[in-house]
Amino acid sequence: MADMGAFREAVTAWAAGGSGEPARELAGRLSVRAVVLLEGLSDAAAVDALAAGRERDLAAEGVCVLPMGGAMNVGRFASLLGPSGLGLRLTGLCDERERGYYARGWERAGAAPHGFFVCAADLEDELIHALGVPRVWELVRAEGDLRALQTFLRQPAQQDRSAEQQVRRFLGTKKGRKIRYGRVLVEALDPDRVPAPLDGLMAGL
Repeated sequence: MADMGAFREAVTAWAAGGSGEPARELAGRLSVRAVVLLEGLSDAAAVDALAAGRERDLAAEGVCVLPMGGAMNVGRFASLLGPSGLGLRLTGLCDERERGYYARGWERAGAAPHGFFVCAADLEDELIHALGVPRVWELVRAEGDLRALQTFLRQPAQQDRSAEQQVRRFLGTKKGRKIRYGRVLVEALDPDRVPAPLDGLMAGL
């Protein structure tokens, strides 16, 4: 039986130059109504974790969470999936520095402006700020990464950075770490401390 993962794979293949028919057929069969366009896998992990924490099954609701492999791809995906393509509702989450890509992608697709949510720096920064550095250190310890963090902090390049900046940089130093902590940090949030961009995204779905 086809699932939302199959639709996601079909859309990704379409965006890479393949046929759009598999994605079109699956969109109808799965009753897809909306797509969340995200820069990468760590953002998707965070969105999925928040949905699970709120006891929501986004796939069952017809929502596809779609990491695009980079914000520069948003124009292509938005055109294929939005009003000028499959006619699905578009939403998304991006870093402040990627706002222009999203705005142009939305315009190109004929989608409603401001239909996406912007993190002040990036989602990791938002989550670290919401939790506080001491709590993030506790989570790093619980995940077995404390020694690696302490080694990282001894590097000369880290000495002039703030504690928030240091932790944020650490999360991106090993393949797969940002993805894992996208889930871990969200799961540790108090319900009233969810960063506004992430909370707004989920509330609008």
